[in-house]
Amino acid sequence: MSATTDRAPGTLVRARDRDWVVLPGSTEDLVLAQPLDGDREFVAALFPDEVREPGFGLPQALPGEAGDFASASLLRTALRIASTAGAGPFRSLNAVAVEPRRYQLVPLMMALRMDPVRLLIGDDVGIGKTVESALIAKELMEQGSARNMTVLCSPSLAEQWQRELRDKFGMDPELVLPSTAARLQKAIDDPHRSIFDHYPVTVVSTDFIKQDERRDAFRRHCPDVLIVDEAHTCVGTGGNEQQKRYELLSALADRTERDRHLILVTATPHSGDPQAFAKLTGLLDPSLRTLDTTRSADRDKLARHFVQRRRHDIKRYLDQDTPFPEDRYTQDALYRLDADYARFVADILAHTRHQVRGPGGDHHQRMSWWTALTLLRCVLSSPAAAAATLRARSLIAATRTPAEADKLGRAAAFELTDDETAEGMDVVPGSLPDEDAATPEGRTGEAKALTDFADRADALAGPATDAKLRTLIDRVKRQLVDGYDPIVFCHYIPTAEYVARHLKAELGRSASVEAVTGSLHPDARQARVDELTARRGRHVLVATDCLSEGVNLQEHFGAVIHYDLSWNPTRHLQRAGRVDRFGQPRRRVREITVYDTDTGIDGLVLKVLIQKHKDIADQTGVAVLVPDQGRGVLEALASALLLRGEQPEGQLTLDFEDDPDFGRAREALHKEWESAAERESKVLTKFAHIGLRPEEVEAELDALRQALGDPGDIATFTRESLAQLGAQPIGDARDRGFKASVDPLPTGLKHALGFYEDADQTAAPGGAARAKAKGRAKTAARDLVFREDFPVARGEHALSRTAPAVRALARYLIDAAVDTGLPPEERPARRLGVIRTGAVDRRTVLLLARYRFRLTLPGRTATDEPRVLVADDAQILAWRTGDDGGRTWLSDEETATLLTATPDLNTLPALRDQQATRAAAELREDEIKEHLKARGLLLADRLREAHQRVREAAGQRGRERGAAAVRRIDVQPSGKPDLLGVYVYLSAPAAQQPASGGDR
Repeated sequence: MSATTDRAPGTLVRARDRDWVVLPGSTEDLVLAQPLDGDREFVAALFPDEVREPGFGLPQALPGEAGDFASASLLRTALRIASTAGAGPFRSLNAVAVEPRRYQLVPLMMALRMDPVRLLIGDDVGIGKTVESALIAKELMEQGSARNMTVLCSPSLAEQWQRELRDKFGMDPELVLPSTAARLQKAIDDPHRSIFDHYPVTVVSTDFIKQDERRDAFRRHCPDVLIVDEAHTCVGTGGNEQQKRYELLSALADRTERDRHLILVTATPHSGDPQAFAKLTGLLDPSLRTLDTTRSADRDKLARHFVQRRRHDIKRYLDQDTPFPEDRYTQDALYRLDADYARFVADILAHTRHQVRGPGGDHHQRMSWWTALTLLRCVLSSPAAAAATLRARSLIAATRTPAEADKLGRAAAFELTDDETAEGMDVVPGSLPDEDAATPEGRTGEAKALTDFADRADALAGPATDAKLRTLIDRVKRQLVDGYDPIVFCHYIPTAEYVARHLKAELGRSASVEAVTGSLHPDARQARVDELTARRGRHVLVATDCLSEGVNLQEHFGAVIHYDLSWNPTRHLQRAGRVDRFGQPRRRVREITVYDTDTGIDGLVLKVLIQKHKDIADQTGVAVLVPDQGRGVLEALASALLLRGEQPEGQLTLDFEDDPDFGRAREALHKEWESAAERESKVLTKFAHIGLRPEEVEAELDALRQALGDPGDIATFTRESLAQLGAQPIGDARDRGFKASVDPLPTGLKHALGFYEDADQTAAPGGAARAKAKGRAKTAARDLVFREDFPVARGEHALSRTAPAVRALARYLIDAAVDTGLPPEERPARRLGVIRTGAVDRRTVLLLARYRFRLTLPGRTATDEPRVLVADDAQILAWRTGDDGGRTWLSDEETATLLTATPDLNTLPALRDQQATRAAAELREDEIKEHLKARGLLLADRLREAHQRVREAAGQRGRERGAAAVRRIDVQPSGKPDLLGVYVYLSAPAAQQPASGGDR
């Protein structure tokens, strides 16, 4: 390969024991190349004398080299698994460590019909929006439509996104947060180069980047793909912070500046506010903002950009079942306050009413109002939260204007804020009126009264005097007895710590208990959950709403207990979604709500907001956010409680049902809510099916199965390969998989899997230790554990074609098959094989070939250079030998049946060597070469059609642009087909008498 013409960009070469793709800029003296299977950012200069033709070379018929009947099937599956450069239209599926559900491919197919991609994914909680959006981004980058990408999300979800992109999609994302931005910028040599130009994949805090001093720079350097998580928080009429987020997204979505890809993700695209939904869809295309979704034509237009499915839409999709829990068992756990606690609450209420109704200016009144309300919420949460807030300075007291007091107070009391997450919402709001009141010298009469209340709260702590805690302990014990590990959600940090402390004392060694709150860094929260679930036995997790979103807990927990009601119905949906989601192994999950019957406050919130939210979702199939976040009804409730309510001293006899203002606010809210739900439910089905006919999806899935294999093939391949290497799998149907000992495996494979005999072997070249290498330490597991499906625990492996352990096994089998110098027991698959079987009546030869192609895709614009990619495809071909010695080539269906053939008679070694030698020689005949070449051209035509088909755009403008783009798609074979294996099938009866031709 010395000619420069043989080194055109996109050409494949072999050097340094790996395959490379030639890049532009090569000369006679140096070949610039990029690894075909490895780091896409790495470029090497190869010397001409080390470059040769890529491929395995033809099989050599050495004595004893022919293997058994299983070799063809094992090597074919190994070849498919080892490929990371798929030839089909979904290249990303070769390079991700997750097996997408079939319904998760629908957004990807929609995206490939757009240029640029402008898509709103509004699937239900727990369906897998992260996988769907990341899959699109990965595909765009694999195809060269994008160089870089950014995820905009809340700080509390940043680490979760980082883990998902790294572990499942093979990306290396950097977190851009207040704590990391300066360090990332400092690491760049060019001070004028942006973080977003330098790092290909970033996860960014929306609230960090939206600030004025950073927004303009981000707008100039925002990457090619932008994913916006919880996109509904960026629209609406929330307030200044929400407006800043919307302004930022509007600028980034502006196509007059740049046609970047934009993917919006939210489980609640419908807020009940038509204007907010119009703003959301208008980010995708300004023309969508004025659509009337009650008109069929407008729904058709929106459906090209919007996908929204509920569980019943995809629970069974294209003959694939998705294991969601079948049912959610809900139950109320009612309790009555103990006498001392009831008197305490009544006294607090009387004190707060006195403060609210006292004299003072507007600002003072607003501060007193909100401080009183937040204090009541803390008192009803737990003695610990009450004591903590009674001894802390009020955050609201630090405000300077009535508007500022309302903003902070509303966020603290009602959990109604235009911030995007619950981050920081679990801190007690405080009650002391000024800084000096926190010290004995500065105590006023008000501060002294609050301190006395705090001392009373301390005395009420513990199950002897706290009926709420007793009720919880009883319910937790019941769940554990029934086999359900629960998550207990609390509102405040002191409450969560108080509950965890008493649960530990009550449960002893029968269960492990840990608390996770906002006092921990987001990364430390996940670490504590992992530490808890790694312990043997039962588990109880106590958490605040810092864990109500973004953390998947369904593998270890099956019940949610609301110890404190959230006054925001969406929080309850998010809490339950931690366990009620895809991957939950239990058929039924449980949801238990704890509240008192004395005050009636929580019961009313439950009835008016939370239960109403659930009823609307159940009746219409639409999860519509509460209009205006329920602000009107909650403020009416607070007014009835603080301004108009009365009761005898020391008693609780609260009754809000007859309050006229509250009744009017409730009626108005429910009317608006029901109207919004009815409006959205009428158009929901259109966006569930999103205009793609099932047969279209099925056709592409069939092509995928042909290229990638069925998931069942992966389990069979892994079991058989390990067994033939001496590591017999041990399975248990209840465990959804099997395990195998690492010790019998060949040393090279053990190292590829990360298992080493001693610490010295764990050192990488250059002395750097491999971070996760598993040595011979007494505590290190020496078993490989495989599971049939996601999710899998840390240290275990999914039976997925892209799982690192499965891929390492596949690469080992291929390398061992090619290396004839290895011991026979370390080579379970051979490139040559002979079998006697009743599945054929004449001598039949099967070929396992790898075809490689140059795929040319159009640039983003008509003036852009086309993108040239390299792809490969594993193929099986077979011929049958006739009586006259001629060959009849088998159809694809006939060829596939040969892989399942089993031996009916033993084959004598002499006959096996004779047939293997003959088959190897036949590969050099012109007829075989010409057929293989023609097959390559046919495959190229099929692949070209597949790429064109999935990019057929919808709509007049899309068809015009799409047609022009489709004409520029081309697929051509790259080099000669690479023959990995040759296998001869002889008819069983005739093979007992070796003949000179051996054609039977």
